[in-house]
Amino acid sequence: MASPEEEYDTSWVSDLKQVLLSECSLDSIRKVCQKKPLPDTLRAEIWQICLSINARNEEPWDEIFDLPEQPAIRKDCQNLVDRLGNEEEDKVSVLCDVESIITRYCHKSGYEYDTNWVYLLEPLLALRLPKTILYSFFCSIHRRFIPKNCAKQSSPFHLLRLLLLYHEPELCSFLDTKKITPEIYAVSWFGSLFSSTCCLKVIQNMWDIYFQVADPFLVFYLALVIVINAKEQLLEMKDADKQSIIEELSMMPCRLEAEDIEDFCTVAFHYINCTPPSFTKEFCSLIFEGKQFTEDNALLSQALCLPVSVQDLVSRSIVKGDRNIKYFVVDCRPANQYNSGHLSTAFHLDASLMLREPAAFGTAVEALFAAKKQANVVGSIAAGEHICFMGSGREEEDLYVHMVVASFLQKHQHYISLAQGGYEGNTSLYKIIPSNDINVILASHCVKNCLVCTAENPPVNGDSQEKEISIFDQLATVVKSRSNIVKERLVEYMTNPQTEEARHVSSNDRLGKRYRGMAPVFSIGDDEDPDRNTESDENSSVEEVNIQIWLKKPGVIGTFVCEEIRDIHTRHPGHLIVTEKHLYILRTNRQRKGYAHIVATRPLSSIVKITSKRKCPEWITFAYGHIEEDGIIVQSRDHLFIPKAGDATSLIKYRIYGMGDHSSER
Repeated sequence: MASPEEEYDTSWVSDLKQVLLSECSLDSIRKVCQKKPLPDTLRAEIWQICLSINARNEEPWDEIFDLPEQPAIRKDCQNLVDRLGNEEEDKVSVLCDVESIITRYCHKSGYEYDTNWVYLLEPLLALRLPKTILYSFFCSIHRRFIPKNCAKQSSPFHLLRLLLLYHEPELCSFLDTKKITPEIYAVSWFGSLFSSTCCLKVIQNMWDIYFQVADPFLVFYLALVIVINAKEQLLEMKDADKQSIIEELSMMPCRLEAEDIEDFCTVAFHYINCTPPSFTKEFCSLIFEGKQFTEDNALLSQALCLPVSVQDLVSRSIVKGDRNIKYFVVDCRPANQYNSGHLSTAFHLDASLMLREPAAFGTAVEALFAAKKQANVVGSIAAGEHICFMGSGREEEDLYVHMVVASFLQKHQHYISLAQGGYEGNTSLYKIIPSNDINVILASHCVKNCLVCTAENPPVNGDSQEKEISIFDQLATVVKSRSNIVKERLVEYMTNPQTEEARHVSSNDRLGKRYRGMAPVFSIGDDEDPDRNTESDENSSVEEVNIQIWLKKPGVIGTFVCEEIRDIHTRHPGHLIVTEKHLYILRTNRQRKGYAHIVATRPLSSIVKITSKRKCPEWITFAYGHIEEDGIIVQSRDHLFIPKAGDATSLIKYRIYGMGDHSSER
């Protein structure tokens, strides 16, 4: 079996030695090493380059040991020396050097002594460096890679919990239930970069990769991988006491072997690539420089889920191509705000429905997942596995948004985040989108009705505007009270599609039906004569389109394979395409592969009935017309066989409901 040195004697090591002969940079080391552990003989030199240590920069050194915690420092240094097992003549020298380095750093940096510092120095002592260089190594590592202010319930531990909640909500919920928070088990992990719990060779290999990457947040993902890898063992301990679970979790890093480190770090890099990166810029100063920003600290400590910057949300939502993180944006503002301007890829889910109309909210959530699934299938620019909720940025409305987010988290939904500041907050869309691009990135943007635009450009005559608003507020109160009745009945139709009980009605009863035997607007049951032809007009001059282009057009929120039923014997394969305001029925052109004819374009607002057959629920009939005082007037129909009829009708019903909500608001 080859020795470790012989295993390291590979071509890349030869290349590395060649690079070190010249004045090389961190980038050149990265290109050669490719995140691999280093040879023992080259480690000190490469770490020095990675940590930007200037060996010639030596300051005068004093030996003043006058700190209040000096006895504790000396005791910890003595314990370190005893663990190292050096020769007796070396012990005194090592003890003096370690105590001198720690004491000097306390004086120079202003940080209070931390027991983990001794463990941080232990792997550095193996490099056998002069004291001044050793001090420079220690300073660089502590300054750049160690989270600061690791007191109880501080920002680093809040962040680790949010990352765990993002990737493993079930495990996070389990630990929360047991009241096991990250500060209980991760203090030494963060304070020593795992050197307090892992053996020397493991730490050397880990730090080899760590310093090459030079990402200070890597420690959070290494900790995350350790906790997630222990998921099965921890969940099996549901009946165990709290202390037993803490001990099991705390000892997980001890089980790492030197040979595991490359794979261990590779998994950590995977989680980095699957996590929204904006928080690293937002909280870097808070976590690694120890700067106390009250707002940032409160944002982490009070965060319901991982915060995402709106800038990151916009940039990833409007750019096509390979992206590790693809957001499915859920805009939770009221319908009138959404319809006055929203991110072009956003799905609308009115958060207030959760309390006002729970049944409608359940239908809307089903439609959300149907739209998300369809977007991923067709490769839409709106597609994404990562669900990001967006509120208005106004506290009174975002309370509902937080309730919606909490409901998703309770179901252990992965990849849940919240747009920081919302649509109108301090980091709002309007502050980051160039004015020339607003109408491209935002859909349905109406300057006159947009609350952000009207707030930034108030009218000149303030008194007149105030009077107008008060009049409209009074009118809105009357309209809203009436619209609530309509919406209640519409939700009843959507969620309880049973046939209504027959009753006598008068000519003035607008809610009744005049002995026409009409089914509810949204119902399940046999429609009129199934042999009847669809009433959409045959048109020899229908437009021919490329199917794939149409499936991926901007504004498409759902596509479904279907068959257009002309009569009981004739069916035409095609696609049903749903946008925010229209249905399109495409009939496949059998003479030209990949192309289809648009045989019907229907406004969603014209749909007055959606029915399915009891014996064949995939057979869906869309009826179009309008509602008059004495009932529903049907003007045309489309009969379609849709294999995924449930997903299609849920999505269409929700869009109709949203349009109705917008109409009532106006």
